[in-house]
Amino acid sequence: MNTTKIGWIGLGLMGNPMSQQLLKAGYPLTVYNRNKDKEAALKEQGANTASTPKELLQQTDVVIIMVTDDKAIRDVFEGEDGLLAASGNDKVIINMSTVSPAISKEMAQRSNEHGLSYLDAPVSGSVKQAETAQLVIMAGGDSSVFEKVKPVLDTMGKLSLNVGDTGAGNAAKLAINTLLSFYTQGLAEAVILAKNNGIKPEILLELLGNGAIANPYTKIKGNAIVNDNFTAAFSLKNIVKDLKLSRDIGLTTPLGETTLATFEAASAKHGDEDLIAVYKYLNGDN
Repeated sequence: MNTTKIGWIGLGLMGNPMSQQLLKAGYPLTVYNRNKDKEAALKEQGANTASTPKELLQQTDVVIIMVTDDKAIRDVFEGEDGLLAASGNDKVIINMSTVSPAISKEMAQRSNEHGLSYLDAPVSGSVKQAETAQLVIMAGGDSSVFEKVKPVLDTMGKLSLNVGDTGAGNAAKLAINTLLSFYTQGLAEAVILAKNNGIKPEILLELLGNGAIANPYTKIKGNAIVNDNFTAAFSLKNIVKDLKLSRDIGLTTPLGETTLATFEAASAKHGDEDLIAVYKYLNGDN
């Protein structure tokens, strides 16, 4: 059994299956979520619960955060009974959320002032990869801290890399999600072009699946189009959030600006659906 006590904040679509991997690996786990109903499944599997982030940190050695955005990070750190209200004692905070490099740099500095170590360590992959511990994890921060917690990260992913200083993990994740948005819109437009010329989507997808640009993402999102299944694994509103963060750190290229405009318009209609619902928007919602 692993003896490192892990605390987990944020039990959404990704946080829930990721934290379950730690339980499976034998780590003592304590969880905190604002919506207490989401803690129930983890409690049944053996996790403890904490009433506040401060209490969570006091009870554990490493705290992992998986929340939505910069505002949620501020709430976790700076809110009443937040993480910064607790004593550090060389404990480690790992922020696995997709947020801005700026918030990581700020919270890393404030964590250090409270005796805490901080890593940003967002992930590439979606719910399926979280459920099978096949995520790719990119960390920013001190290499000695990374090596200390790498066994914990490796429990959740197939690859864990320290990519640079604080904020570098966040920047790498935004670069990946920017490319993801380009590819998603490109796939949607290709399916529409083929369909408008009498080629069924499933036929185009078979061709793509056997060609040089075949990849699992095309199969997954292509099947979503064919089956009219736009249940969110990664929502339109969240890719818009990430593209805006990418713009904030320098994404001003023509393709970047065009893609952001497209996804913003699609999100206005289908924000809670999966990002491949950009197909519905581009197809005139037909």
